[in-house]
Amino acid sequence: MRCITVLGPSQSGKTELVRALAALEDEHPRAETAGHLTITRFGFMGEDWCALDLAGGPEFARMGGAALLAADAAVLCVSPDPDEAVLAAPWLRAVEAANVPAFIFVNRMDMPKGRVRDIVSALQAYTGHTVVLRQIPIREGGQIVGAVDLISERAWRYREGQPSQLVAMPKDVEEREHEARAELLEHMSDYDDALLEELIEDHEPATGALFEIARRETQHRDVIPTFLGAASHKHGILRLMKALRHEAPDVSALRDRLGVEGAQAVGFHAQIRKHLGKCVMLRALGDGVKQGSPLGGAGLGGLVEIGGKAGSGQLRPGEVGLSVKSDQLDAGRVFTASAAVAVPDWGRGCPPALARLVTPAHERDEVRLSAALSRLAEADPMLLLGQDQATGHALLKLQGVMHERQVLATLVEDFGVEVTTGVPDPRYLETISAPVEEHYRHRKQSGGAGQFADVAITVRPGARGDGFQFAEVVKGGAVPRNYIPSVEEGAREALDKGPLGFPVTDLTVTLSDGKHHAVDSSDFAFRTAGRMAVREALAKAGPVLLQPIDRVAIHVPSIYSGAMVSMISSLKGQVLGFDRDPDCRGWDIFRALLPASVEEELVMALGSATQGTAWHEAAFDHYEEIYGKEAERISKEHASAAA
Repeated sequence: MRCITVLGPSQSGKTELVRALAALEDEHPRAETAGHLTITRFGFMGEDWCALDLAGGPEFARMGGAALLAADAAVLCVSPDPDEAVLAAPWLRAVEAANVPAFIFVNRMDMPKGRVRDIVSALQAYTGHTVVLRQIPIREGGQIVGAVDLISERAWRYREGQPSQLVAMPKDVEEREHEARAELLEHMSDYDDALLEELIEDHEPATGALFEIARRETQHRDVIPTFLGAASHKHGILRLMKALRHEAPDVSALRDRLGVEGAQAVGFHAQIRKHLGKCVMLRALGDGVKQGSPLGGAGLGGLVEIGGKAGSGQLRPGEVGLSVKSDQLDAGRVFTASAAVAVPDWGRGCPPALARLVTPAHERDEVRLSAALSRLAEADPMLLLGQDQATGHALLKLQGVMHERQVLATLVEDFGVEVTTGVPDPRYLETISAPVEEHYRHRKQSGGAGQFADVAITVRPGARGDGFQFAEVVKGGAVPRNYIPSVEEGAREALDKGPLGFPVTDLTVTLSDGKHHAVDSSDFAFRTAGRMAVREALAKAGPVLLQPIDRVAIHVPSIYSGAMVSMISSLKGQVLGFDRDPDCRGWDIFRALLPASVEEELVMALGSATQGTAWHEAAFDHYEEIYGKEAERISKEHASAAA
């Protein structure tokens, strides 16, 4: 079995294309949808094939690497509009990172919106591999009615819902065909010295030799061949499928790309299913993938074929199946008999962009929710599970809104847990702006031994990022040495919540003097005195609110880089500059400093400004002061939420 992954932007017709390919010779293809991935198994010319159709939303482009973990080749389905080529940029990026042989299919050529040459040129801007046109259209009355294959120089006329008909090449197409073919052969000769020599000597290359050169150059990722058609009418489908059959490599090439010695299978997708638990989709890379045999360090449980049909209990090399009752297996892993190895970086996708606090709708589901989220995080490598420091609630990091909907639907349908979600607040802090001296006496008498501690402290602002510092300059034993740590402990307790309602940082507390009582003084008394002295000092020391600032790297197609400046300014950020992405043609890395509080707005603004093509990485950089009405608003909202 050979496996292809069909990728492309929304509305490019990927699902139409997969259905058309599967229906060429197979009357009963088997399909199964699991979240954002649909797996279709079919036959063609006596061979078994599997097509992975990845959903086309922008956030799924960031997950494209995972779908390529099982692919021998990728088919990128694109629009016939040159102006929409940028929408394919994230998918080209994923294909290039995975180093997988790729084919481009320009779909919906029954409704062309530009010249084919311009489409190819626009796509070339986003890949370092050479995009070559393998067909040119035949036009009549402004409509595309067929195509000419540039290697065989055969002309084919489209027929509605049927295979194309071989026809004589129209006279008005010959000149254009000769020009396009010469350009194709020139590109092919860049990677084949024998062909280059033939062209220099004006020899006509043999058709069979050209097809063999095309196969080799496609498999070596030297070129990306481009085909034309309209999947909804079955135009150009057979030619694409024959190219895949001839030029897509077998599973041994995938095994080499994954680079794990002794690899027997790769887990490329997973789903939690009611009554079955975790189900991991596997592609066998070698012999030995059978029920009961060791895989990933334990025995392999059951195996099910695509479409839910009970299988033979084993997968031959290249075959795809569903593992059940095998808790040691996870998506995003390459499995040997004894171990599970993390997949290469290109198979892990981009960092999650959306953060959500998740709480159960009913308190009785607290434990069930925790277990369910843990299971989901095991099954979905694109989902990160953590805990919010401020609230203690579960914190999910997701790829986007569609990903969030899938996760929430799974919680309800498969685990029976209803939840509410919210956007986590940034971790605001506060500090002081002026030094203050404070004296505090703690005295309490309630019968028997009392409590007595007297401290004099100075509280001073510290440098940003210094945190809390404690010092003492007590002389003459006014505060015995054994009580000084208790004063420090009390001071630390006072910093848990300052006058503005947030943890306090970046200050120095110095113990300068005090008094004690031989009977009534204790660790508890001095801890209480230290805490109360610092609390009273903080209120007098000019409290200032601090907000976290993130350093953000935005990966963006170059044509949108100019729009980033105004977008960052509107989010109250600071532009640091941008550079060409050294690894991805047609992309820039735009750097900025942004308040952590606007990350949710950043995700939405990026999607709007770049048609969903850009993504970002954020890391904490420093804290910065906030003054005036904004600080007052944040403090009031925090107080209301805590009430």
